[in-house]
Amino acid sequence: MKRSLTDVLSGLKHLPNRSPAMAFGQDASEAFAEVVPYRDGAVYASYYSGSSEWERHPNGDEVVMVLEGTTTVVLLTNAKEERYFLAGNELIVIPVGVWHRFEGSERLKVMTITPQPTEHGLETPAV
Repeated sequence: MKRSLTDVLSGLKHLPNRSPAMAFGQDASEAFAEVVPYRDGAVYASYYSGSSEWERHPNGDEVVMVLEGTTTVVLLTNAKEERYFLAGNELIVIPVGVWHRFEGSERLKVMTITPQPTEHGLETPAV
């Protein structure tokens, strides 16, 4: 399936104050879109500022590529938080099953290749 990432991103509305609690209630769908299905998940795009909840993907690695803006990706490994600052055209591969979140995102346009299912949590997970 062919689809223009530029077209998808131009259709997204900036979510200025993303918070972890939004994953469990508030509709923020205008800031998130599925670009194309891929294997057991999809390629996604989103556009926001703020921070996300904890999440992990038990069935595969996730690729996160920053297209514009900045963010810090926090990985929880061996009960320690590891922070990786990312700016435009930088990416990180998050290993299968590793809890992670985004913090301090500024006008972040990001593309992810995300396997499903995705588990979510508000509190720092016990590892």
